[in-house]
Amino acid sequence: MQMADIAFGTTDWDSIERTEHKGQTGVAFWRTQNFGGIRVRMVEYSPGYLADHWCTKGHILLCLGGELQTELGDGRKFILKPGVSYQVADNAEPHRSFTAIGAKLFIVD
Repeated sequence: MQMADIAFGTTDWDSIERTEHKGQTGVAFWRTQNFGGIRVRMVEYSPGYLADHWCTKGHILLCLGGELQTELGDGRKFILKPGVSYQVADNAEPHRSFTAIGAKLFIVD
């Protein structure tokens, strides 16, 4: 990833408009900032959230709160708790997320 033409700045995530994205079950609330070609999000998943698709977008994801289960297309599952992250490249491994209790994430893609 090349990070160019981004001036120093801070983000007060509570001041960013929240958008709603429904899952197969539950809902995700995104607060999104774009810096050139880089999207940065603070995402909160409701309890019982299950993604409505298999994602092939690359991400760097850090769990800030709650617990997130990520399933890969080959059946492997990973549990993220606060302080645990994952990274995956574009078109590398299809993945989808589920949370029984809700989760708060910081995502760069």
